[in-house]
Amino acid sequence: MPEKKIRVAIVGLGFGAEFIPIFQAHPSAEMYAICRRSQAELDKCGDRFGIKVRYTSFADLVKDPNVDAVHINSPIPDHAPQALAALKAGKHVACTVPMATSADECQQIVEQQRKTGKVYMMMETVVYAREYLFAKELYDKGELGRIQFLRGSHQQDMDGWPDYWPGLPPMHYATHCVSPCLAILSKPGKPALAESVVCHGSGRIREDLIKRYNSPFAIETATFKVAGSDVVAEVTRSLFDTARQYRESFDVTGSKKSFEWQQVEDEQPVIHTKSSPEKPLSEKDIPKRVKVPDFAHLLPEPIRRFTMPAAIQDAEHLSFLQGGGHGGSHPHLAHNFLMACLGEQPAFPDAPTSANWTLVGICAHQSALKGGERVSIPRM
Repeated sequence: MPEKKIRVAIVGLGFGAEFIPIFQAHPSAEMYAICRRSQAELDKCGDRFGIKVRYTSFADLVKDPNVDAVHINSPIPDHAPQALAALKAGKHVACTVPMATSADECQQIVEQQRKTGKVYMMMETVVYAREYLFAKELYDKGELGRIQFLRGSHQQDMDGWPDYWPGLPPMHYATHCVSPCLAILSKPGKPALAESVVCHGSGRIREDLIKRYNSPFAIETATFKVAGSDVVAEVTRSLFDTARQYRESFDVTGSKKSFEWQQVEDEQPVIHTKSSPEKPLSEKDIPKRVKVPDFAHLLPEPIRRFTMPAAIQDAEHLSFLQGGGHGGSHPHLAHNFLMACLGEQPAFPDAPTSANWTLVGICAHQSALKGGERVSIPRM
């Protein structure tokens, strides 16, 4: 008997198009349909990848009984409404970050997922990036020792981006730096969750950018408490009027070893090893650059190539690929989602966990607007 295939529809074909060849190659997926508002762009993508079923209307797509799962890559304001509509229509949902723009939307998605029993998974790239997987493996093996502190950073220049981006509060798009700090402490069936957050805004963006969201901060920096733990994490986020190369970064301070992802893009991570009487180290010998593997062995063979840099992937699809997809995360995300749809393993992050990771940023911005007051994070 042939293995069941999940018929996938992708919504949003900018970033979303990068997943098309992955789903086409995955043995458990049928890349069934695509959706984009622009008919011309829809047809251009459909013709390129040989996809016959095409929709310009999301409402029409979710009515299609042949669609098993919807992968949402729409603008942020559309994430929650589209996720809710797809769940109500009986579809599994994968959604790019963040889950939603408010606590109420997060709650609605969690409740709808529980009601329908369908899979909801926020497609957070960082917790499937090779650098995170490497740090998680070190921790699970006991090489880092006790985690003492965690730090995440996501800095980006969004000047010139269209529509809803100008003036967006930095912490409203914080999951890339929040998620690894919580994921690394998570265990199967027991995700680590943030319970409260304190955040301060710093600096000031241009007056024309402030008007949209009434948010003046150039940078927001938050510390959040992990429930049931003595560990605190710090995250920093910037979007406008800050001179900084793009960075996604994640550091783990451990009692035996510490891991630091990067300061400059594409540089190798660093491991710091604690000097001890048994194995004394000079200061110059404490830090060592390390080469991180791609973790392709965790994936079905047909999609392992998608963890590699775009230059050595299939040239036919080269223009749609982001150099291995955010640290090689894209095939891992697709595979985890498909296995969850098939009931082979839980989605990670699932709906309540996705809500928690998203709410850290939403509540952090509330804290910054209140001058750094502690804000409790709602449990879903």
